[in-house]
Amino acid sequence: MGKKKMTMADVADMAGVAKSTVSRYFNGGYVKQSTKDKIQKVISEYNYEPNAFARLKAKKSHVIGVIVPTLNSKITSRVITSIDRYLRERDYTTLIKNSDHSIDLELQNIQKLIHLNVDGILISSIAITKEHRQIFEESQIPIVILAQDYEGGVSIIDDDYNAGKCMGEYIGRTGHKKVGYIGVYETDIAVGVRRKQGVLDGLKEYGITDVAIAKSDYSFIGGQKNTRELLEERDLDAIICATDRLAFGAYKILNKKGLRIPEDVSVVGFGGYEESSLLIPQLTTLKFDSYAMGYLGAEVILKMIKEEPVPKKQIIDYEFMKGSSVKSRN
Repeated sequence: MGKKKMTMADVADMAGVAKSTVSRYFNGGYVKQSTKDKIQKVISEYNYEPNAFARLKAKKSHVIGVIVPTLNSKITSRVITSIDRYLRERDYTTLIKNSDHSIDLELQNIQKLIHLNVDGILISSIAITKEHRQIFEESQIPIVILAQDYEGGVSIIDDDYNAGKCMGEYIGRTGHKKVGYIGVYETDIAVGVRRKQGVLDGLKEYGITDVAIAKSDYSFIGGQKNTRELLEERDLDAIICATDRLAFGAYKILNKKGLRIPEDVSVVGFGGYEESSLLIPQLTTLKFDSYAMGYLGAEVILKMIKEEPVPKKQIIDYEFMKGSSVKSRN
């Protein structure tokens, strides 16, 4: 019998014991020695590994798993800080796993945390793939998705579409005509699809439909590479960046090429990092309430653990932060 096809029920049949006994065995519950030996024999013979979801919850661990896409982002650190603070005050421990912007690593992290018997998981997800859906549906512990809309479960999201539209309209309203957009890949639905669509729809309201688009990962280097590509492609009077970090890259390349911000090219971002206010000129950006996202996520997961009702979806608001990186060209 293949390793993958075998179930806990099969182990029980072969060992001649009840399925609940096998489950108790895997969860460290009491099983008498002679029964343990029978189960162990079957496991060794068929090289069986228990599916994490087949494990019954033994007892509360008072540990909440938190999965984030990166540890070097201001947004992530705000979210983690507020989650940790909220949970600590309620005698819960936070166990943080970093996915390093890898979907495979993210999936592994979810499974590791389930194996570690955490009481619940908060995941700031890079993407929701078919594999994610399967794990979320089969999991027997509460999971809250942060920053991605997940119709099948509980999610807390930024208002990415309207934030994008707000920024697109602002660039249109200030008289820009030759606009470039540096976005992220579409696997990230929230930023790669919704935020971008909002920006394009906002620009469209001011008759700007021919937008030069580049795609990047979330990095400073990606921002530089995309800015170079856009400037080689055409003359621009504004660059809208999907994140502040990408905007830092745009600043670097524009300065290198002797183009002045905002006289020659206006630049805007999304994120509202503290560093953005240190840029010269100060970056015009849009800040999401990341602390609120963390607190809300922590509050919701604890309610779910207590089996209290929670809203399926909650939307976090944003705030426009006017810097001096945009020139009115009217």
